Amino acid sequence: MSDFPSYLAASIQINPEFGNKAANMAKIKARLEEVAAKGAVIAVLPELANTGYVFESREEAFSLAESAKDGEYVTMLKAIASEHQMYIASGITEREDDCLYNSAVLVGPKGLIGVYRKNHLWGDENVFFEPGNLGMPVFKTPIGRIGMVICFDGWFPELYRIAAMQGADIICNCTNWVPMANQPANMLAMANILAMGAAHSNALNIICADRCGTERGQPFLGQSIIVGPDGWLAAGPASSTDEQILTAKINIKKTRETRQWNAFNNIVRDRRDDVYDPMLGYLSPEDGCEMPLQRW
Repeated sequence: MSDFPSYLAASIQINPEFGNKAANMAKIKARLEEVAAKGAVIAVLPELANTGYVFESREEAFSLAESAKDGEYVTMLKAIASEHQMYIASGITEREDDCLYNSAVLVGPKGLIGVYRKNHLWGDENVFFEPGNLGMPVFKTPIGRIGMVICFDGWFPELYRIAAMQGADIICNCTNWVPMANQPANMLAMANILAMGAAHSNALNIICADRCGTERGQPFLGQSIIVGPDGWLAAGPASSTDEQILTAKINIKKTRETRQWNAFNNIVRDRRDDVYDPMLGYLSPEDGCEMPLQRW
């Protein structure tokens, strides 16, 4: 590949069957082979794609978890990536010693590239998983610099900014979006809007792969998207009810050029840390803040 490749990206929206890892792996393998046949160089799958999401106990979650390095599912992804010379990001239920993490793996033609652990746990995830402890890594690959986030992480713009400051070109969002309160039927989902805003304000490609369906009474949003570095939709939203594959072209050269908006403004360079840092510190009542804001 050239230093500034242009290639096809895929978002794979599926409806996993809770606890049926064999069936989920077979479906995922078939979908990955389908997008590989279309020429996709990078593919993104949902959060906890091989296990399902709605655990009833930590013991149940632990029984379905695997190592991010050599688990059965990750081993399958590595084999597919090697065979088709592609890059794959997928959510997994990760086990490390006595700890469980809601994680995403990035694999490529040469094997495991890296792991991301969800930093912002949602709802009952706090019962089953440890908060992420790997920060916000960005992985340098022949197809660009790639970061990952998972679902609720997308509500925290700091992660996207940290990735952009490390030169990220692509963020893979492995997600299980659930409906938000008071969502107007005639508007894009809040998750879509947040991803578009993050892509625009950081000049990033964001590939969001959601799941669909209902699991143990919990409905999921679907509506996967691929967003270009200008913040506009390159593909999607996908169906709110059905499995679907989205594809769109990514151009790394154009992505990096997008950060320079005009002769004066660069969306990453123009940050004013000299202003932000004092504002993010501790504010006391003497500063005019009735309730002090604390940095935890």
